[in-house]
Parts: sequence; structure tokens; C-alpha cells
Amino acid sequence: MRLPEQDSRGTVQELSSDAEGLAAAAPPLSWYGAGGGVFRALRHRNFRLFVAGQIVSLTGTFMQTVAQSWLVYRLTRSELLLGAAWFCTQVPVFFLGPIGGLAADRYSRHRIVVITQALAMLQAFALAALALSGHIQVWHILVLATALGVVNAFDMPGRQSLLIQMTGKDDLLNAIALNSAIFNAARVGGPAVAGILVAALGEGVCFLANGVSFMAVIASLLAMRLAPMAVPKAPSPLEHLKEGFRYAARTPAIRTLLALIASSTLASAPALVLMPFFADDIFHKGSQGLGFLMGAMGIGAIIGTLVLAREGRIGSLKNVIFYGALILGLGFVILALSPWFYAALAIMPVIGFSVMRQNASANTLIQTLIPDEYRGRIMALYAMMVVGAGPFGSLAAGALAGLIGPRMTVLGGGLLAVAAAAAFRIQARRALSDI
Repeated sequence: MRLPEQDSRGTVQELSSDAEGLAAAAPPLSWYGAGGGVFRALRHRNFRLFVAGQIVSLTGTFMQTVAQSWLVYRLTRSELLLGAAWFCTQVPVFFLGPIGGLAADRYSRHRIVVITQALAMLQAFALAALALSGHIQVWHILVLATALGVVNAFDMPGRQSLLIQMTGKDDLLNAIALNSAIFNAARVGGPAVAGILVAALGEGVCFLANGVSFMAVIASLLAMRLAPMAVPKAPSPLEHLKEGFRYAARTPAIRTLLALIASSTLASAPALVLMPFFADDIFHKGSQGLGFLMGAMGIGAIIGTLVLAREGRIGSLKNVIFYGALILGLGFVILALSPWFYAALAIMPVIGFSVMRQNASANTLIQTLIPDEYRGRIMALYAMMVVGAGPFGSLAAGALAGLIGPRMTVLGGGLLAVAAAAAFRIQARRALSDI
């Protein structure tokens, strides 16, 4: 299927007119009563459809994530291969993210997201077929994880850039916060259900459930009514790509925010990758313990993003980002030193609260600062930092854990996050002084 082309200027004009039309069509904010401050983006029909589909689909995604980690752990008991599975899922976002961002600035973002969701559904069904048939091997998991990573390299910038077309600029901050809250609501339900299903029925059922869940988000996307995007001439793809990199390089605020997100992603990788070892080898709680730990992290993230959804002052977000990074690092230090399972379980909501407030705030600041014409490419860079930098941290975490153990590896990640928070505090005084 050939996607229609569009250039940067057309994107700006079309997105602006779309946003105005959507805002005009939205019901009055008063329709949402006292909770309108938190849920005001839901007055837009397209965003309501998006939310409904995401709740179902993301729950399945987290079920698959936990089940895949547990399957690799069960088959290999190898820290390195556990890190390699994360690496294969995430590294395509780092290398192909710029191309995905370029596509989001040249083609219909709506159509891109529909296609990527359909491909992700096929990947989940393939994983389910191999697992349920009993023929799955580690190399199958790694190949399919890489395929999903390629899909995500196009899906992430397309989906992030599509938010403004669903809500308009006035409700963009609220939409990003609510989208993060949905993401983390799924992080609560998905791992908890996955832990129970893996123990009772095996990993293949979780993969199958994830494949089925994609039908909900595809249906919601197809039900949306979005204004068609203009298709004027565009510069060459290579020049268009270079323009995006040049814009990010010459904008101190964007550089500072992206650097902090990359550092936090690297710092978080040890805890995320090695969580099965904490759940089983250290705390002896098995797959259910893994589900509870990841679910607790999701609870904290939901609370953090819902609190952020009430925030109306962009200028306060740089402080939210700093304290989020600082508390995130301290949380990892406490997790690494926790002597009991319930102590670790208690700190996981704090970690989730901090990391998602930090990421959602950075996302909002970036999308507020950039012109619409660069949105796809800059959001691709954001996705590269949030997800694409993870593979390098995953491999490093797996290798280091084999040498110094999971606890010391997670402790190192916590100290890195604290250092990154301090560096951001210094840089933000100059780079974000006008915000």
C-alpha cells in the first residue's frame, strides 16, 4: 500500500487546521464536571476511541512482555540472554527511529499506526503459535523480538505525533498525561494477569491474548474521523531527515531533555531486565512475584501521571523532571539494597511514579517547544532515547550482572540516575530558562 506524501509546510498547515476543527467539535469542558481538569482531553471523540483501544491492547502488550521475559529466563537461566531479548526488541527503535519519524512527517500518521498495529498483532500470533505448539526456542524469541522492534520504530513516532490530531494543541498536555496513565494502568493489570496465567497455563496463552487484544486498537483507529492531510511536494527524504537532526542539534532545550531521558533509560535498564532474578533467585517468589513487582510499579506510574494531568503550568514541568529523575535514582538504590520482597514491593510504586512523571513531562515540554513540521522526527528522537537507548543498557546489565550480581548492577543504575538528575539541574538553568 502506497502512502501519500506531504512536506513539512503542509504538515504545519494541516495540523493547525485539524486542531482548530477538532477543538471546535469537542463538547464543552463543563460536560466533564469536576473531573474535567484531569480528563478534559476525553471530550474529543477520536481521543476517546484511542483510549478505549489502548486500554485493551496495552494490557495484552504487558502480558506478552512479562511472559517473554519469564520464558527466556525459564529456558536459559541466563542473565546475558535475558538482556539480549530486551536488546532485540528495542535496538531497531534506535537505528530505524529516524526513518520512522521521517515517515510520520511525510505520510498519513493515522495510516502508519493502523499498519504497525496490524503487524504487531501478527508478531504476537506467531509467538503464540510457537509457544503453544511446544516448538519455541530462544532464537525464535530473539528473531520475533527484533521484528517487533522494527514495527515499533515506525509506530512510536507515528502514534506520538497523532495525538495532536486527536485533541488539538490546547489539550495536548492533558492527552499525553492521560496516555501515560493508560500505559501504566496496563502495566498494573497486564503483569499481574500474566503472572497468574504463566503459572497456570504457560506463556503461550499470554502471547495469544496479546494478539487478540490488538483487534480492539485497530478497530478504534479505523472508527476515527480525521481530516485528510495535505499532500504538497516535499524535499528529498535525506534532506528532510537532516533538517530534523539539525533542528534538534541547534536547540539547547531539546538537547538537554533528550540527554536526560537517554541517561534515565540506561539507568532503568538493569532493574527492568533483571527483575526476574529479583523475583525468583533473590526473593523466591517466582513468576507471580515478578507480576506483582511490575504491577506495583505500574500503580505508582498511574498515580503520577494522573496528578500530572491536572497540571496546567508548562513552566513547572522542568522541576517535575528534575525531582522525577532524582527520586528514580534513589528508588533504584533502595531496590538494590532491599533485604525483603515486601520492601522491594513498597519501593516499586515510587519508581513508577517518578519515571513516568519525568518521561511524560519531558514529552510534553518537547511537543510544546517544537514546531508541528518537525513533530514526527523529533518524537522519533524522543522514542530513540526512551526505548532505543534501552538495548545498550540491557546488554550491559546482563553482562554486569554475571560479573558483579544483580544487586550491584541495579545499584549502579540508581547512582547513574542521580548523577543525570544533577547534570540536568545545572543545564536546565540555561537551556530552559525561558520556560
